[in-house]
Amino acid sequence: MQQNLDETFETHDVATTSAKYRRFKGDHGEGVISAAIAVLIMAFLGAAMWVGFQQMWKTTEATTNDKITQIGSE
Repeated sequence: MQQNLDETFETHDVATTSAKYRRFKGDHGEGVISAAIAVLIMAFLGAAMWVGFQQMWKTTEATTNDKITQIGSE
């Protein structure tokens, strides 16, 4: 009877170890993928901010030039 219990525990330990191995094996590279997604999101946000900044700069430049011309013509 004692021998059967020992074999059961040994089998259980192997099954648990192999289940843990499969779980960790499936998560392999998960951090790299998450980091790549975060980098892509930040790149798109940066590009959108740059386009917005360029548009704002052009508008500000045009308004400033108009005001300078208006002040200079008075």
